[in-house]
Amino acid sequence: MKRFLCGLLCAALLACLGPYAFGAEEGVTINVYNWGEYIANGTDGSMDINAEFTRRTGIRVNYTTFDSNESLYSKLAGGGADYDIIIPSDYMVSKLIGEGRLAPLDFDNIPNYQYIDENFQDPSYDPGGVYSVPYTWGVVGMFYNKRHVEEPQSWEALWDSRYAGKILMFDNPRDAFAIAQFRLGFDVNTQNPDDWEEAAQLLKGQKPLVQAYVMDQIFDKMESGEAWLAPYYAGDAAILVENNEDIGFVVPKEGTNFFVDAMCVPATSRHKEEAEAYINFLCDPEIAGANMDYVGYSTPETAAREYLSPEVAENPIFYPDEEVLANTQIFINLPAETSSLVDKLWAEVKMGGPGESAVLVAIILGFLAVYIAIILYKRRKRQKERAA
Repeated sequence: MKRFLCGLLCAALLACLGPYAFGAEEGVTINVYNWGEYIANGTDGSMDINAEFTRRTGIRVNYTTFDSNESLYSKLAGGGADYDIIIPSDYMVSKLIGEGRLAPLDFDNIPNYQYIDENFQDPSYDPGGVYSVPYTWGVVGMFYNKRHVEEPQSWEALWDSRYAGKILMFDNPRDAFAIAQFRLGFDVNTQNPDDWEEAAQLLKGQKPLVQAYVMDQIFDKMESGEAWLAPYYAGDAAILVENNEDIGFVVPKEGTNFFVDAMCVPATSRHKEEAEAYINFLCDPEIAGANMDYVGYSTPETAAREYLSPEVAENPIFYPDEEVLANTQIFINLPAETSSLVDKLWAEVKMGGPGESAVLVAIILGFLAVYIAIILYKRRKRQKERAA
């Protein structure tokens, strides 16, 4: 009880201090890099989270989005990014920690961390919870169009030739490979090259059936009926199911990925204290509840659930039962050698395999040879004309 009252007093104090909390400078702008469709923005009667943060603190927010952990990593690794807050998934948090790309957090600046449930405070991807604060969690499942597809029970439905050209697939390697690995009964974090090779073969066999490899584009494609089957994250399921009565959502019997997306501060941040103030704000149970009520993903704060609408708090899509959760695996960062193999195999999957890649190279070389031959022919012709 004393801890709770302390938290309330602290929250009230922060609201009064405004931009001067934690030594934050008035007029500072922090750069936030998050997933698309992943924060309440004032539409549909929701709270505008970023605007409310600025109103309370005076700190402005420059907010941009990415569509995969890999694109986030490319931005950071490229050296041109200037972010103060990023929200990667578990395995990417681990990778960034290992490469020294994250700053350890000062939890004196994040008193609302006390509301994070204990089972989220010492994650395998960030032992001790030094570099990250959980933002959301969820599981991966499968959307299906009820008009054209009987409720699928297995990931095998994504390989069903009856739905050729109507199947969507993740456009990132970890999620795509995981689906194949669950079908095969493999550990999604295996370091056995043969396991990854076998999963790649399964994905290559699926490729002729796939309409497109996508991420956020699944919303439009599923809602319009352009696609009938697609794997995606449970937090987005309720949005699609609510907007279109023809769309259902299932978690396949083989099991699925349990993921956590977490708030982190890059080591290159120039406004670390202001970034920590932002994390603290998002951890306020009332703010977290209002945010997750709009976003649709699951909150790691039990205290925030009382601020959710009953439709969200009691929805098994957002909060699956223990039987579903017991049949999940969480991604961890893979060793460099395994990661390189996965990248190579994923490129082959997208290109159609080494055979098709070789054909493409041969075609390009053929065109190049013809082009060179034409240039040489014209050059000789001009030389003959001059000689004449």
